[in-house]
Amino acid sequence: PAPYGAPISLTAAKKAMEAAEAEAKKNNWPVAIAIVDTTGSLAMLVKLDNTQTASVEIAQGKALTALEFRRPTKALQDAIAGGGAGLRILGLRNATPLEGGVPIIVDGKIVGAIGVSGVTSDQDAQVAIAGAAAAK
Repeated sequence: PAPYGAPISLTAAKKAMEAAEAEAKKNNWPVAIAIVDTTGSLAMLVKLDNTQTASVEIAQGKALTALEFRRPTKALQDAIAGGGAGLRILGLRNATPLEGGVPIIVDGKIVGAIGVSGVTSDQDAQVAIAGAAAAK
């Protein structure tokens, strides 16, 4: 995985959020979008209209999980789905092993992460990936 870098700048976080919001709105998906910096602190949070309340906390959990494990949360989801030894992930404290969280990488370093919740996990990931790509 990429090493950690300096925390995401406000400018980069805004770019990521704008791109993620645009992807969600284009598809008419009511989602919550959370961006955290390398310290795990919330940098930005948006809850689009008609988003279920639970999605705010879930989006933050996905972002933190992607940051702390330095990989998309889909990797953890897939490990659990595979069963066997992958089920050990269920015992990890504060892990949200649901697709929709991705690290934000700028110049080869993780500067933060973005998590999305509100629609299906693969749709959440589509929004998160759009946001992470725009931060560069």
